[in-house]
Amino acid sequence: MGHLKAVVFDVDGTLADSERDGHRVAFNQAFADAGLPDRWDVDAYGGLLAVTGGQQRLRTYLASRGYDAEAATRLADDLHRAKTGLFREMVVDGRIPLRPGVRRLVDELCLAGVRLFVATTGSRQWVEPLLHHHFGAATFELTLTGSEVSRLKPDPAVYLEVLGRAVLQPPGVVAVEDSANGLAAAQAAGLSCLVVTNGYTAEDDLQSADLVVDGFGPAAKRIAGGCAPLPGGSVTASTLAALV
Repeated sequence: MGHLKAVVFDVDGTLADSERDGHRVAFNQAFADAGLPDRWDVDAYGGLLAVTGGQQRLRTYLASRGYDAEAATRLADDLHRAKTGLFREMVVDGRIPLRPGVRRLVDELCLAGVRLFVATTGSRQWVEPLLHHHFGAATFELTLTGSEVSRLKPDPAVYLEVLGRAVLQPPGVVAVEDSANGLAAAQAAGLSCLVVTNGYTAEDDLQSADLVVDGFGPAAKRIAGGCAPLPGGSVTASTLAALV
């Protein structure tokens, strides 16, 4: 077991239970407010999550609906701006919960003196208030979002930027993700990676992860990976330390 120096968390679907009853709802409200008939049900939205980044997701969807590239880009930009504002309201109102066990794990890591970071493709407009609402201003040493990098996951750009700004080398650093795209980004940056699946990512190909579980606990189940401990069925600092 190595020395755990830092943990870098993804946000959507990892720290927060934000996709199905958060982003999807805001996208649908943006469609409705624009007078469009489009609505994404739970299953349809799950399929669209293969495309990272809400703006890119909208462009891909609109292109599949017959919009030319220029029209798809223009409409996607307008819809995404509206959706981000709607989702931010949900965040500020406290309607986007943390996943069970996240608060406990983050508190434990803080007490152990582990440096904590966030690397997400989400926009700063809603990521910052979400983190502040649940954790306050001082929990994460650095938060980098899709607003600061031009290449989104599975590209490792956001992880490499975190490592560079924090003056960290990959050994001793663990990424916590929820999906195949996030896993690919973390591994391309040279990081060990814990994947905590959710309802949308349980069928992703995650076999290359250092550890895959179905929740932070209690009663988390090991899906794939090595023999890192899960005390009491929970992801703990000792779980993450076993991955470095």
